[in-house]
Amino acid sequence: MDFSALLEGIQQKADGAAALGSTLKFDFGDDKVFIDGTGDKNVVSSEDKEAACTLTMSPENFQKLVTGDLNPMMAVMSGKVKISGDMGLAMKIQSLL
Repeated sequence: MDFSALLEGIQQKADGAAALGSTLKFDFGDDKVFIDGTGDKNVVSSEDKEAACTLTMSPENFQKLVTGDLNPMMAVMSGKVKISGDMGLAMKIQSLL
C-alpha cells in the first residue's frame, strides 16, 4: 500500500468519526500521519508535529490492524505497535478505524 492511499483511507475514516478531542500521530518511519481532533472535526495531514499520543508501526501492520488481521493488544505486546504518550487516547483509535 502506498502512502497516499494510506493517508486517504485515514482521512475518510477520520471524517466519519467524532473528533478525538486531542492530537494523534501515526509514525510509519519516513511517513507520518497527524490527526488534529481538537476542533469540531478530525483534521488529517502528513505533517510531523508533536502529538498527545504517537503510534509507531509499519504500514503493513497498520493495514492488518484496520482489516482485523492483527489483534491490537497482541500487536502492542509483541512490539509490532509502539505507543507513546496518552494511552487513553490510544484506546479511542478503534472508533477512528
